[in-house]
Amino acid sequence: MLRGMQQRISLITLGVTDIARSRAFYEALGWSGQSPDGQVVFFQAGGLVIALWSRDELAADSTVTDPGGWGGITLAHNVPTPADVDAVLTEAQHAGATLGRAGAPTPWGGYSGIFLDPDGHPWEVAHNPAWPLAADGSVHLP
Repeated sequence: MLRGMQQRISLITLGVTDIARSRAFYEALGWSGQSPDGQVVFFQAGGLVIALWSRDELAADSTVTDPGGWGGITLAHNVPTPADVDAVLTEAQHAGATLGRAGAPTPWGGYSGIFLDPDGHPWEVAHNPAWPLAADGSVHLP
């Protein structure tokens, strides 16, 4: 019998205003998604799933009131080198992202930048020399 909540995340759902636009954005970044009904899109992202779903429906399903604006969460994508940070930021801009912060050295000894997807969800693209990436791209705390 399962006791307690395991320390892992299985699914992250991003509330979006236009499913087709958001799907096209992530697919322009090279992601491959699937949709069982055109109302939600699922992307396999390593050992978890990223979903795109109507922001209004997500708020109702989550039993919260959505005042709009930033939801207090930033997603992160770690890469092997600082040059990779800049390359991903450029790729995201070409796909339709807004650059929030260009790649630059960080106070914690790494290098990172921020892009915002079409619904304003912030993604940090980071190189953290203290967190080497495994062959599958996963990050494990030292």
